[in-house]
Amino acid sequence: MNKIKALVVDDERLARKELILMLKDFENIIVVSEADSVNSALMEIKKHNPDVIFLDIQMPGKSGFDLLESADITAKIIFVTAFDEFAIRAFEVNALDYLLKPINPERLQIALERLQKNGMEIESSFNALKYDDHLFLNVNNKLKFIKINSIVSITAAGDYSNIICVDGKKGLTLKTMKEWENRLPKNNFCRIHRSNIVNLNYVDSLEEWFNNSYKVYLKNISEPLIMSRRYVSNLKSKMG
Repeated sequence: MNKIKALVVDDERLARKELILMLKDFENIIVVSEADSVNSALMEIKKHNPDVIFLDIQMPGKSGFDLLESADITAKIIFVTAFDEFAIRAFEVNALDYLLKPINPERLQIALERLQKNGMEIESSFNALKYDDHLFLNVNNKLKFIKINSIVSITAAGDYSNIICVDGKKGLTLKTMKEWENRLPKNNFCRIHRSNIVNLNYVDSLEEWFNNSYKVYLKNISEPLIMSRRYVSNLKSKMG
């Protein structure tokens, strides 16, 4: 059996040593290195190419999230945090798992079982998001940190969806339109077609088209989206 290479990132030395000691109980895990900051973690990632990163969120200077924005990381992420479970929702993540400090050995075992099951994600389909929340997504096969309020539109692509953000960045992520519609804040986002969801704050104008449908022009996007007639009243009511 191939060993799973792990990197432990935490600014607290005792916390790192405690987790490393706990991981010794799992024969298929090998801790290849540890880091106490974002900068040192970046060097260790480049050097060891770990399969999983146990990542502390709150660190002086740069946070765990800053690390994820600093590099294209392909490793699975298991967050380690002192935040309570309610606070976790505020930065909703699509990481493999998260562990609350102090780490419970049984909970660690569950996280590692998820890791072995080919990265099965935590079921979070029913967690509603707020406009100032964040998502940690696998976009175009790279982990990205995306602010909900930066999303301009979402377009269906089979089991995937294509996200376009206000800065022009776009990409595919493994989320269905149904999941987006159920979780996005309804006061800020609206489905205008079975294949399109838009951020109301970026709707620039509407133009009547044929068969009672409309073209929806969005800020920073040159091509309009088509709104089918079944969604017209919903959008107009939300836009006042």
